[in-house]
Amino acid sequence: MAFESLNAFLNMGGYAPYVWPAWGVTLAVLVGGGLQAVAEHRRRLRELRRRQRRAAADAAPREAVPTEGRPTRFP
Repeated sequence: MAFESLNAFLNMGGYAPYVWPAWGVTLAVLVGGGLQAVAEHRRRLRELRRRQRRAAADAAPREAVPTEGRPTRFP
């Protein structure tokens, strides 16, 4: 084993103040990137669903408005 004890491993031969923050920043960037990708995926799905609803509403035949009982205009 490269280190004699867990304390020696965590101390990293005196370089712990440099090593562990580097690991922390790397982990934060990776997790943040994953969370951002999930959020963007959800946002795009919502936008696609909204577009589909609009397209379906535009393509649906409109209900005819009854004209019975309304005055007719002649040119």
